[in-house]
Amino acid sequence: MAKETVLLYNCGGDEFKTLRALLMMLRVRVRMVEPSRYHLPLEQVAAGQVDVDDALLRLKMEPFEELGFAKLDSHRGLRQGVAEVIYGAGKTPEQIARIVDAMRSGGQDTILITRMSVEAAAAIDPAHPFTYYEMGRIGIVGSLPSPDGSGKVVVATGGTSDMPVAEEAALTAEALGNEVVRLYDVGVAGLHRLLSPLEELMSANVIIAIAGMEGALASVIGGLADCPVIAVPTSIGYGACFHGLSSLLSMLNSCASGVSVVNIDNGFGAGYLASMINHMGGKQV
Repeated sequence: MAKETVLLYNCGGDEFKTLRALLMMLRVRVRMVEPSRYHLPLEQVAAGQVDVDDALLRLKMEPFEELGFAKLDSHRGLRQGVAEVIYGAGKTPEQIARIVDAMRSGGQDTILITRMSVEAAAAIDPAHPFTYYEMGRIGIVGSLPSPDGSGKVVVATGGTSDMPVAEEAALTAEALGNEVVRLYDVGVAGLHRLLSPLEELMSANVIIAIAGMEGALASVIGGLADCPVIAVPTSIGYGACFHGLSSLLSMLNSCASGVSVVNIDNGFGAGYLASMINHMGGKQV
């Protein structure tokens, strides 16, 4: 018989801790619901402290914040469960820094910035806790959350040259609350390298397979694993690779079941999708 999931609102305090401990002793599956700034006006209405119309007005004013050069989607976390991610390419360092300031002022704890340059990283206000990962061109403001997905996300690459895309995928997944296992340089040119960590592949909840050249890695992994495989073609390769088109077409034509494909070099898209799959059962305690 399938166990039901209990939604537990994290209100803090001793009573909350006692209830959580009791549920864990009874081996009840618990899905944590973290408080957000949207809970406050609703709680105030429930307590009779705020008029319904006033609370509605406050929520209506939240959809986006006008910054002049950007409209910050402050409702995205409420709609989708994940706050807006900053795409750094094409933005000036000053623009990225202002978006970060606005998101932090709005109460966002962890901010993910993709395709971020070294110059943009240097422009972030030192007052913000910030880490820059040059390999994946990823910036993370705030600390990485504790993993709360239902399993592990494995990120595998065909070669070392695929690591920038792989790190973008891995860091994205980690920033969204997933345990990530990295298996790098396990391409089909030396198949024994992929078979060595077979236990990691077989125990994964989602696998991201990243490869350039002919892109065969995704099909091989898809034929071994019993979980969803997200294939990421990279632009690595010689002339007839056509900047990743050859691996893209190869992955799209995979004969292995359960393989889906994202765009060329789109590590972020793969990491985000992997996180969604890994949280389908809700966040784990």
